[in-house]
Amino acid sequence: MGPFPHDAPRAEISDFNPAGTDGFEFVEFAHPEPQELRELFARMGYAHVANHKTKAIELWQQGDITYVLNNEPNSFAARFAEEHGPCASAMAWRVVDAQKAYEHAVSKGAKPYDAVDKTVDWPAIEGIGGSLIYFTDQYFDTSPYNEEFDWTTQSKPEGDGFFYLDHLTHNVFKGNMDVWFKFYGDLFNFREIRFFDIEGKFTGLFSRALTSPCGKIRIPINEDRGETGQIVSYLKKYKGEGIQHIAVGSNDIYSSTDKIADKGLKFMPGPNEAYYDLSYERVKDHTEPKDRMMKHGILIDGEGVLNGGETKILLQIFSKTVIGPIFFEFIQRKGDDGFGEGNFKALFESIEQEQIDTGELVAE
Repeated sequence: MGPFPHDAPRAEISDFNPAGTDGFEFVEFAHPEPQELRELFARMGYAHVANHKTKAIELWQQGDITYVLNNEPNSFAARFAEEHGPCASAMAWRVVDAQKAYEHAVSKGAKPYDAVDKTVDWPAIEGIGGSLIYFTDQYFDTSPYNEEFDWTTQSKPEGDGFFYLDHLTHNVFKGNMDVWFKFYGDLFNFREIRFFDIEGKFTGLFSRALTSPCGKIRIPINEDRGETGQIVSYLKKYKGEGIQHIAVGSNDIYSSTDKIADKGLKFMPGPNEAYYDLSYERVKDHTEPKDRMMKHGILIDGEGVLNGGETKILLQIFSKTVIGPIFFEFIQRKGDDGFGEGNFKALFESIEQEQIDTGELVAE
């Protein structure tokens, strides 16, 4: 198998990639109690590496992942948090030419965001739930943060081994999946690479996984099948559509997961032992250690080891909800470029059980 998308060569603007997308740059968060974000980021292996020169905005990094903590009063992020509570108020994409990407998106119908209360002085448009999408082209041989931030320590520390943003999953209102598929498709030529129809014991969801032309920006979109499921629950808690979870990748998920668990990060309940016993049949000829998978509840999916020795395995584990209804996913891709479709049901039922335990969902 060729390079994983995050290792792919630098993108070019073309008919296939009209906006010149080239990967994620950051995810921005805001919280009424910003210290909770600081403690959470530290628990997940991130370091506070820079401060904005004039605003109450911090950069937290690990590998090639940047989380922006925005605590600036009267900013877009502050208003977004007033409306949604603890939230993911923006994301940023790497593009070949930021101004051209912005102009292309606006020409295709995107709503520009040009107010002075932006986090950084980069071109931006409105995205999911009214959050923002920023564009930067200052990432390849320099840092896009040099102009507006003061570094307090070395950038991009190794942390606990998570080194890239893999995907950002959206939750949308019933009937809006096609709206957001059209948004990403028409503006940026994203393509659907997976479709899921998941049924739990009591509820269900539909999910369409989209990917950018460069292959480095993945956006799964979830829509509830009914009126009482976990997507509906998220939309009520979040008071609107938005980012449901942020997935980051490691090259050694067992070590990385041990480290963040030791610092107190809590995970969604894992499946029972039978799941792991059956995984050796479901994922052909895999040799992942059962005890290490079971320790924290790491899930396994993929085709396994194919004839000829090619490996297609995905390992993944999910935190509990930690920023309002938002949670994090930690993954390791061993030749598999999917989203753990074989684990969707296990994860779905795990979240469903959490809803039952808290009294939010009544088992019928």
